Amino acid sequence: MMSNLFSIFDPSTNIFNLSLNWISAFIGILFIPYSFWLIPNRHFVLWNFILIKLHNEFKTLLKSNYFYGSTLIFISMFSFILFNNFLGLFPYIFTSTSHLTLSLSISLPLWLSFMIYGWLNNSQHMFIHMIPQGTPSILMPFMVMIETISNIIRPGTLAVRLTANMIAGHLLMTLLSSTGNNMNYYMILFLMLIQILLLILESAVAIIQSYVIAILSTLYSSEVN
Repeated sequence: MMSNLFSIFDPSTNIFNLSLNWISAFIGILFIPYSFWLIPNRHFVLWNFILIKLHNEFKTLLKSNYFYGSTLIFISMFSFILFNNFLGLFPYIFTSTSHLTLSLSISLPLWLSFMIYGWLNNSQHMFIHMIPQGTPSILMPFMVMIETISNIIRPGTLAVRLTANMIAGHLLMTLLSSTGNNMNYYMILFLMLIQILLLILESAVAIIQSYVIAILSTLYSSEVN
């Protein structure tokens, strides 16, 4: 039962024994041509408005560390995760963000680049950041250990947060839909209403999780300077 239940996150889609699962992660590239239209449509105007709002917010979070183009990587990460989260809500489309393979591939290199840059260019600031101001001398070794561990697990928490939230909603919808065969007509109508509400909730989760990861990555980058 459990293997069948979790198989919704790893469908065996293939052509001539070539796996097509992870191709869904690149479907978001199809939205790029919208930015090159001579006459922008409503979709492009809305998306451009969202990107400008994100740019202003990320620029505020970066504060003195902001320079031209520094918000591009966080906006790109937000867009990539958002597209994949939404595509996973469609039937028969592989949900790539529900796998640690993808989420760790995003968070780990980003965190490593922040750490390498911080320790090479601002090592004194990185050491100071490990000991909060006003810490008693006897507690300093323990605070260094705690801050080091909390810093090391950051990419893991980013990846697990995204993966767990995407898996939870999909599992709940799958479990509810599997009970529809044993229900009468009125209960099926009620189940359809519940599924629609869950789908709306999952759409909100898709937006919130991509926004949270982009914001946390911006905050982590602002700590290395």
